[in-house]
Amino acid sequence: MPQPDSPAALRTAAVDAHRRGDLARAQDLYARYLALVPGDAGHWSNLGVLLRTSGRHAMALRVQQRAYALTPDAPGVRNNYANILSDLGDYERSVALRHEALEKTPGDLNQLAMIGRCYRGMGKYRAAVAHLEPLVTQYPDEAEFQIQLAFARLGAGDYAQGFQDYRARWGSAELTPRNIPFAQWDGQTDLAGKSVLVLPEQGFGDAVLFNRLLPLLAAHGARVLLLVEKPMARLFQDVAGADWVGTALPVSEKVDYWINVMDLPLLGLHSRADIPPPTRLHVPADSVARAQTIVAPYADSFRVGVVWTGSLTYKGNAFRSFGHTDFLPLTDLPGVQLFSLYKGPALHAYRADGSSALIVDAAGTDRDLADCAATMQQMDLIITSDTATAHIAGSLGLPCWTILHWDPFWVFTHRGAKTPWYPSMRLFRQTTPLDWSEVMGRVRDALERHVAKLRGAA
Repeated sequence: MPQPDSPAALRTAAVDAHRRGDLARAQDLYARYLALVPGDAGHWSNLGVLLRTSGRHAMALRVQQRAYALTPDAPGVRNNYANILSDLGDYERSVALRHEALEKTPGDLNQLAMIGRCYRGMGKYRAAVAHLEPLVTQYPDEAEFQIQLAFARLGAGDYAQGFQDYRARWGSAELTPRNIPFAQWDGQTDLAGKSVLVLPEQGFGDAVLFNRLLPLLAAHGARVLLLVEKPMARLFQDVAGADWVGTALPVSEKVDYWINVMDLPLLGLHSRADIPPPTRLHVPADSVARAQTIVAPYADSFRVGVVWTGSLTYKGNAFRSFGHTDFLPLTDLPGVQLFSLYKGPALHAYRADGSSALIVDAAGTDRDLADCAATMQQMDLIITSDTATAHIAGSLGLPCWTILHWDPFWVFTHRGAKTPWYPSMRLFRQTTPLDWSEVMGRVRDALERHVAKLRGAA
């Protein structure tokens, strides 16, 4: 039997802990094992997978580079290295590695899908479509090909086919199929006299983005029932196109069909030329009064509402979000006062380091997103990461600067400072993956010029 601290025992214990999900223990055991057996590429790669799962992508890259240098021809090592390269935006190198893998195993569906993903990540939408279209035909039951093709087409502005492809999302492992006791809408356009229940899905920002399309459903004669999540309920209480809005469907309410909110584009959104104005949001009077009280001491300041992170449980949040401290250089600008519009677990770090003295906490006690919207209306400018805040600010028509990571949501595409989805929004794009300093420097300079211009005009 191996001794407890022997390489064999440490190796086995590390793998067991990793499989159980005890990542802290597994990490320690991998480190102890690799100190004794530094040439084991497979376990360097395993450690890299663990670090990637834990959100420590830069460290995962270093570890995977070491594994690949040891055994560049090992399929698992090559795949794990290609994955972290994709995560961190080194798409060309990732594609090259995946082509190497396909030379050995031509039918590797994961590699084929990820090549399309990499083209899309580079903003090469046409190349992604050309790569993925034949794969969807060849492998019609592989949802990942169709999902990647959907995002490529949406980025290119082909909404008619892109949203049709995106229906494949319910065949992926990331979403649980609906179990609804009504018939699903499946393309019927004769809806006169029919009641259609619209269901929320995914994030709050998606609801704000897509509820502008409710009138498309109403135009087909349907009685539209909009189910919303509680934090959004007051914002949507009189949304255009809905006959009923609520957080729970009354037992007495008749339903003929149901539809996912992100399938509403199938009713008539074909291209960017068809994009309707943003969703009209309701901001209650009591929320307005509350917001006015919060900002009252800063009547003479240029007020900037800021958000640095979205939901911490969203798998891509580590890439699209940054730290609250990245906003601190903006607090040094004379006459500018920042207000945090964020509510969530990331407030702990913001309060712990003293940042809340410089960036006023205007949202920590929000009851819902209607309170947040009201506070936004008291701002002169919103500066936010790509999260629900951006969609709400854009829907309210407020001046909003959205800071995007290198591979943004399809609504924002990969180029340009504007989006047709939100006319009042200006986009600031990260140029180097994981490096927020350069783009935040441009944001600070733009804010300084903007405030100086306003003062000059006054």
